[in-house]
Amino acid sequence: QLQLVESGGGLVQPGGSLRLSCAASGFALNYYSIGWFRQAPGKEREGVSCISSSDGSTYYEDSVKGRFTISRDNAKSTVYLQMNSLKPEDTAVYYCAATLRHGAPVRLDRYDYWGQGTQVTVSS
Repeated sequence: QLQLVESGGGLVQPGGSLRLSCAASGFALNYYSIGWFRQAPGKEREGVSCISSSDGSTYYEDSVKGRFTISRDNAKSTVYLQMNSLKPEDTAVYYCAATLRHGAPVRLDRYDYWGQGTQVTVSS
């Protein structure tokens, strides 16, 4: 059974850092592109970043470019999202998702498998 489990969320002060992990089981992660998404209270889920299966190329939304870094360790079946210089507006539940399909980097309907999410709260 294909499963994605996020971890690493928590409460952090503005300017702080967190590293989220997305652990995959039940499938070969290296064949899948992985995206990170977030959903703040009262808002729609939005794409943040993704990393491709083919060449490891990465994509970032403008709001996180230069602050977030996505990476993957296929041997550990894990994808990471390093988040630095966090802002209160980064507060959200963060989800990872997997897809075999090509398409727009963080288009939600491209992704078939989703984790349950991990809460990130940026507050002083």
